[in-house]
Amino acid sequence: MEKLLLVYSLLFSVVIITCSATTYTVGDSSGWDISTNLDAWIADKNFRVGDALVFQYSSGQSVEEVTKENFNTCNTTNVLATHGNGNTTVPLTRAGDRYFVSGNKLYCLGGMKLHAHVQGDDKSLAPTLAPKAVAGSDQNTATLPQSPSSKKNTHLSAGAANPARDALHLVYIAPMAAIYGMMKI
Repeated sequence: MEKLLLVYSLLFSVVIITCSATTYTVGDSSGWDISTNLDAWIADKNFRVGDALVFQYSSGQSVEEVTKENFNTCNTTNVLATHGNGNTTVPLTRAGDRYFVSGNKLYCLGGMKLHAHVQGDDKSLAPTLAPKAVAGSDQNTATLPQSPSSKKNTHLSAGAANPARDALHLVYIAPMAAIYGMMKI
C-alpha cells in the first residue's frame, strides 16, 4: 500500500507541474489601448503553450491577428482573425510567434500592436487543455485555427472552466477510490 501511495504522490506532483497555465491581461489595468506602452508591458513576459492572452478594450476598438509582414506595416486588410466585442481571450495552443494589431491602422502605427513569442515544442497541447474563453469573449477566426496588471496563475483558481484543476481533481479522486477499495470500508 505504501508503494501505491508513493506512485500516486509522484503522479500528482507531475500533474501539478505540467498543468499550470497563465492568463495574461494585455496591458494590465490599462488594457488594449493606444495609451498603453505595450512594448514595456511585454518586456518581462514569457508566454508558453497553454497560456492565454486576454484583450480588454472599448467597444470602438478591435484586435486583429495578422502575419509578421502585416504586423510590420500595420496592414489590416488581410487578417488571420478579428475580434471586436471588448473582451477577447486568445488561447496560446502552439509554439511560435503571434502578431496582434489594432483594427485602426493609425492606432497600430502609433504602437497599438503586440508581438507574442510563445515558447514550447511543436507538439501543441490538446485544445481541451487550453484555457477556456471568458463569458462574452469574441472567438471569431478567419482561416487559421487559434493555437491571450496582472499575471494570474489559473491552475487552481475558481471561476471559469479550468481543465488543469479538473485534472488535479481526477488525480486526487482516483487514488482515494483505490485506497477506499483496498481498505474495504
